[in-house]
Amino acid sequence: MRSHHDAAAIAGIGATEFSKASGRTELQLALEASKAALDDAGIAPHEVDGFVSYSMDTSPSIEVARGLGCENVSYFGLVDYGGGAACATIMHAAMAVATGAAETVVCYRAFNERSGARFGAALDVSSWGVDARAANYAWYLPHGLMTPASWIAMFAQRYMHNYGATSEDFGRVSVLDRKHAATNPKAWFYEQPITMADHQASRWIAKPLHLLDCCQESDGGQAFVITSRERAKDLAQPSAVIRASAQGVSYDQHNMTSFYRQDRDRPLPEMGLVADQLWTATGLSPKDMDAAILYDHFTPFVLAQLEEFGFCGPGEAPDLLADGFGEMDSATPLNTHGGQLGEAYIHGMNGIAEGVRQIRGSAANQAAYVDHVLVSAGTGVPTSALVLGREH
Repeated sequence: MRSHHDAAAIAGIGATEFSKASGRTELQLALEASKAALDDAGIAPHEVDGFVSYSMDTSPSIEVARGLGCENVSYFGLVDYGGGAACATIMHAAMAVATGAAETVVCYRAFNERSGARFGAALDVSSWGVDARAANYAWYLPHGLMTPASWIAMFAQRYMHNYGATSEDFGRVSVLDRKHAATNPKAWFYEQPITMADHQASRWIAKPLHLLDCCQESDGGQAFVITSRERAKDLAQPSAVIRASAQGVSYDQHNMTSFYRQDRDRPLPEMGLVADQLWTATGLSPKDMDAAILYDHFTPFVLAQLEEFGFCGPGEAPDLLADGFGEMDSATPLNTHGGQLGEAYIHGMNGIAEGVRQIRGSAANQAAYVDHVLVSAGTGVPTSALVLGREH
């Protein structure tokens, strides 16, 4: 079987500014980010023959292709499950390149998530048909579980009960992200660090989640160019090799509401499944990761991911963070761009861009030496992750 691991590379990255009111359509944001990624790689739009995006994106690939001036597109795909799709878009592009379905693939995500349809708002299924999606949420919405924060609050309560974690343990993620965002000029919260006291004083959203446990709502676009490793070596920028990529769905998986798993179960078994695939494919382990960009839409899930990826054992993430894990001078700096709490919430795609910058050596908060970076996608949903590596 022909593997997609180590077969392709991210050769270009591009983004719009991150804001709360872009003043442009989502299609315009997608086009700007995609063109910027192509310019970064030194590739002309007519060379693009593949596209991958999210199933919920409002900018179809044919609109992006026409707007860019592409000619013949032989591969196009959508990945489901919101933020869990982030790294999977790169995976699908790598598979297309590895199998010959396409030679040059653009992955993109663009939305006006603050000025347009706000992702943090209560879910409204009134326009849905009588289908499996509506039936699923019928078990939650009547009980007031109507927002992402309320769903994740249930997870957080269970994590606290099982492991003795506290709100301050969650707050360490927020404080660290904002510390890194404060020195990243592209971040929305540039020059705006917070303290643990700020975190604890922020208003409740859904106990035990404070406002500063929840990611931003952002307007913006992010895009990537994926091509073969051999071709990437001759392009304008140093490439980030896609050493491995994986997706995962685990037993009794729900969409952010997997509340019925047994107490003995791991907190995020689907991310554990992804982690096992990555480490098996590469022969690497957590100690080989020179930086980690972990999806941080809500702080409790960062702790669970540290455990699922094997940086520590079950219930040990609070102590790991308290001991300085993730700081810039630690063995594995965490969310060096500020994460989605500090830089912007572009559904995880801006985290992939930070992984590429760390490999290139061009990040605003650059780790001392980076050979491999772990990047994860949305948690609580069917998910995905990547290991990016330097081309030697």
